[in-house]
Amino acid sequence: MGPDDPNLKILHGTPRHHKHAVVVRVRPRGIMGRVRLEAITWDRLGDLIAERLLDLEPADGSPWPRVAFDGAPAARPGDLAERVAEALRPRGRSALVVGTEGYLRAASLRLEYGRQDVETYYDGWFDTGALWREVFGPLEPGGDGRVLPDLRDPATDRATRSPYVQLPPGAVLLLHGPLLLRHWFPFDLAVHVRLSPAALRRRTPQDEHWTLPAYERYEDETAPGDTADILVRADDPRHPAWNG
Repeated sequence: MGPDDPNLKILHGTPRHHKHAVVVRVRPRGIMGRVRLEAITWDRLGDLIAERLLDLEPADGSPWPRVAFDGAPAARPGDLAERVAEALRPRGRSALVVGTEGYLRAASLRLEYGRQDVETYYDGWFDTGALWREVFGPLEPGGDGRVLPDLRDPATDRATRSPYVQLPPGAVLLLHGPLLLRHWFPFDLAVHVRLSPAALRRRTPQDEHWTLPAYERYEDETAPGDTADILVRADDPRHPAWNG
């Protein structure tokens, strides 16, 4: 697999020294379905991910591991992030759960091209600049560890004015939201909670079906199921499965 292979693709935009600045072979569509997955309960899954995070050392030398819980809203990746945070607590490790819904861009910017513009949803729905400034920047090597958990109330479109949270060295950032793995975010471990196209359509509210083409594009361009360190299938919310 040489550097000129046309099937190569940079899936994460992180700096090349970082674990997730990886170049991988783009998989043919549908190959992810052949990944062997094991049935597991949500509680057990939270425990096992928490155990894995205890030994996670950021590749860039930061004292704060940064973990992605990627998935469409219908896949509820935030629920898994909260489970992992709860599982870390009795293991002596603190964690901060941050949802990207608290970092939506102002409605005047998000809705500039209408309320159902797929391109805007894919490229401009979330304030990635603010996430860099208020979440990832403070957790870089030499950062002060002061993270802003949210910036804007998605219901009121007003600033939340939440206080900063001081993370001690060793505390884990658990960031959840959709389309996370297509940015330059410096994750040390990525979890993708996947729904099949049929399950995604079934579990997405009708008035949000306009977002579905964005997830099809994400699948084609980023292949999150292949890119993530941990893949969780959640088609049946009562019976998840993962790649171990």
